[in-house]
Amino acid sequence: MMKKTIAAGTIALTLAGAGFALAQQATPREERGLRASTEDLSAFTDARVAGLKAGLKLTPEQEKNWPAVETAIRDLAKERADRMATRREARRGDDNAQRTRPDAVARLRQDADAMTTRAATLKKLADAAEPLYKSLDDGQKRRFAVLLRMGGRSGAGHGHWQRRADNGR
Repeated sequence: MMKKTIAAGTIALTLAGAGFALAQQATPREERGLRASTEDLSAFTDARVAGLKAGLKLTPEQEKNWPAVETAIRDLAKERADRMATRREARRGDDNAQRTRPDAVARLRQDADAMTTRAATLKKLADAAEPLYKSLDDGQKRRFAVLLRMGGRSGAGHGHWQRRADNGR
């Protein structure tokens, strides 16, 4: 019985020590992962748009509806990039002073504003995509759904147009 107690205690201390060591090595959120620049985000958007268009293999008749879809996708990506930049600036400002988080009601209002902006931009994308989507055959429609979803994911796993407005904080 004593050996089991000693073994359990040793295992617990080992796990606690390992957890403490890992916690000491953790980097601040700003230092982890990819910190995409504006230029990077623009390049990623270009790649997503090109990938979606190439995957659809549009006919010359369908091509006529493409520019509106591309503009809407780019507008959505720009809105997200602007939102990210605003949050990044707010965090930098908070680093100089003591971090203060908005109260629960203020946070709800911020979330509602972000969702309203995002909803309007997504509606523009839906409106722009509708004429093109109606002209697609079944295979193209299937690829459109998959590629649009995939196109909303960057290498870091963050979506551009398939992303909740309150993510990325």
